[in-house]
Amino acid sequence: MSNLLAVPFKKTYQVDVAGAARTYLSDNGDTHPDAVKADIKQWQEMRQKIVNLEVHANRLADLMSYHAQLTSILTKFPVDMQLEISYAPVFSPSVVPVTMRSLMFERAAVVFNLGSLYSQLAASVDRSNVDGIKRAAAFFQNASGVFSYLQTSILPHFSIPPDQEHPPLDLSQSFVHALEFLNLAQAQECFWQKAKLDNLKNGLVSKLAGATMYLYKKSLTIILEAELPIKHIYPSDWLSHIEVKQHHFEAVAQFRRSREELEKSRYGFEIAYLTQAQLAAKKGYDVARKGGVLPAILNDIQSFLEIIKKELFRAERDNDLIYHQDVPTGSTLPAIQQATVAQAVTPKELSDPTVLVPLNQMVFSSLMGWGTREAINIYNDRKKNLIQEELVGPAQESKIAAERLLQSLNLPASLEALERPVGLPPSFLKKAEEVRLENGPAKIEAAIEDLYKLSRQNYKLLNEAMDILDQEASEDESTRENLPIPLTRPPSHEANVHLVDKERRYRTILDQAATGDETIRTKWDQWERNITELTWDEADLEASIPSSTLSTSSYPSSSSSFSTDKHARTLRSLLESLSELYTDRDNLIRRASALAEADDIQPRIVKAAAGFERLGLETAESTGTPYSELAQKHTTHPAMFEDISNSELAKYDKFMQWMRDLEGKQEEILGSIKTENELFLQSRKSSESVKAREQALQSLDLSYYKYKEIMQNLEEGVNFYNDLSAILLQFKDACKQWCNERKHEIHILSRSMQSLSMGEENEQSNDGTEPSRARPLGRPTPTVQGAQPQVQMTPNRNTKKFITDLNSSDWETPNFGGFPGRKV
Repeated sequence: MSNLLAVPFKKTYQVDVAGAARTYLSDNGDTHPDAVKADIKQWQEMRQKIVNLEVHANRLADLMSYHAQLTSILTKFPVDMQLEISYAPVFSPSVVPVTMRSLMFERAAVVFNLGSLYSQLAASVDRSNVDGIKRAAAFFQNASGVFSYLQTSILPHFSIPPDQEHPPLDLSQSFVHALEFLNLAQAQECFWQKAKLDNLKNGLVSKLAGATMYLYKKSLTIILEAELPIKHIYPSDWLSHIEVKQHHFEAVAQFRRSREELEKSRYGFEIAYLTQAQLAAKKGYDVARKGGVLPAILNDIQSFLEIIKKELFRAERDNDLIYHQDVPTGSTLPAIQQATVAQAVTPKELSDPTVLVPLNQMVFSSLMGWGTREAINIYNDRKKNLIQEELVGPAQESKIAAERLLQSLNLPASLEALERPVGLPPSFLKKAEEVRLENGPAKIEAAIEDLYKLSRQNYKLLNEAMDILDQEASEDESTRENLPIPLTRPPSHEANVHLVDKERRYRTILDQAATGDETIRTKWDQWERNITELTWDEADLEASIPSSTLSTSSYPSSSSSFSTDKHARTLRSLLESLSELYTDRDNLIRRASALAEADDIQPRIVKAAAGFERLGLETAESTGTPYSELAQKHTTHPAMFEDISNSELAKYDKFMQWMRDLEGKQEEILGSIKTENELFLQSRKSSESVKAREQALQSLDLSYYKYKEIMQNLEEGVNFYNDLSAILLQFKDACKQWCNERKHEIHILSRSMQSLSMGEENEQSNDGTEPSRARPLGRPTPTVQGAQPQVQMTPNRNTKKFITDLNSSDWETPNFGGFPGRKV
């Protein structure tokens, strides 16, 4: 068994990459999924290869090739392409995995597993000879380099949503940073071990051990001082292991320094350094004894402590009897110098994927970049919103304001009552015909029924979601009653608070919408009779409107009649000007919409994106920086095309200015209409029959506008319920997924308890009946074939191949590699 730590893999599971990619391409972009079906298939196959990883050097290529392709995929697809990816926590492969819809999560986990593989390859190497030590050191340096690359180049771009219930803490920067220094410390330990085998000078070995101590201490400090609670992620024996190693190598450094002082006949300093070595070794032994570390680690520190005690006893005796030198205190001793040889070595294939996979062989190379495509979509959305918010919306609001003013002035009903004392005005006949052809009352009744039906369906979805949570709560309570030990996870009513809060918000929205539905119903009840009259036959409708034919005595005087006709003609002219303004506004919107329909920004955006890519290549060539690293930092984002979008949208400024000019012109016309209408009313003397006719025409005219208003309210209500229905379906699915995760937790807990129970039964049945058998020794330790470390150690000029016995300081590391028989 190796006395060094190997980082385990993050377990992952099957995902439907092909389905998610085809769905995204079908819903977004202008490329049919069949056009890139070979790329989709290749992506699925690459993903399949990393699901069940084993410790073999051949798997390095699988992981690095997939990572190289992911760097390209992330430029063609958004981070969230609705693909759910699951990875279990690194030290808990059997618990509920962390699931995220993030390609950056996938990339980070793949690189993490690459570092884990290098670490496991290093730990599996037989270090009983120089070649094995060199290979192990190279692998550990590669592992440290991979974790360093993950921490500095990938994790800063990996964002975790704030509502993520179980964030992947093992992909936090502090967690990965600690693994970087842990693997670097183990690489440094290999260099120290080789120096021992080469029988180098005590001073150099002391410096190598001091650097090893520092790196272990650095790793442990990062873990203990991290803001996130990563300390609890590590197994307790790992923390003890690292702390024991820290104290062990502090003791080694002090001991080797004492040997150096002995060679110089400085016996007092020898005793001082041995005293410090004993203190460090005693701390390490206490931690090892209580921390449950591997037996090899405990034996190492225990044997070393015994040797230090013997050496210290011998040195003190000799000094007391022979040398009589002063012994300095520990605080006066100079600090142990350090010689750090190990370095974090990032594989070139990782930092520059184009070394492994050329750009023209990347998957989806024919697709437009995601940032480019998104910039085009954003421009089109901005263009559409501009026309709607700056042209169509203001035009509708202005027209509604004008019509409300005309209704308050009883126009054009008062003019039409004067101009046509009998019959129905043509404008009114047109409105009545519209309602009659649409079968207005029946249409409203059907729409109201649809509105109520959609409301009931939304309430049903919400109730079904709560039924799912209630059922899970009942199962959770039943499980708690039946388990022999209390559950440590929170009960359902605490764990599902976030879902219950959402349900309350949705129910409040539905209740408010139901109140609005009743308001529409009340409005319909109030105007149903008037709107129904608009569907009558023309003869019946005309009969319902009183005539204003005047008797001779009722006619106004000639002077009054002349003034009334004059103001009536002016009013009619102003109304016609207002109608022409409506037409001009509609034509303006039509012209802007036609321009937007023909407006294609894609060629300009694509040209700019090619320029950015060309600039990246030139920068990479001039600076020597891998292009993929620059591409990651400077991936085309929609914001990079903001100036182009703004300049293209400027062509619509003239339409917005013309719309503002028409708005000012309408205000002038409406002001003139108000003034002229007052003069019109003052100039005429109407009979009661004229007033009755005006009121009747005004009432029916108002009924038409109420009909349009009710239909608009109903259409908005139907759209609202349809949109909310989609949201509630997602909420219901979220409740299902949450409950399934809770059930999976219980399933895993039950299996663990069954295993624990069976283990206890086996222990009881074997207790005292047969002693445990030690593993037979003597079988050769298998090595991992095909491994090609990224760096090689430079042999020292004093290299000597020899095996020392216990009396020649080999007790500093009794175990050089794995116990024979370890399987990879």
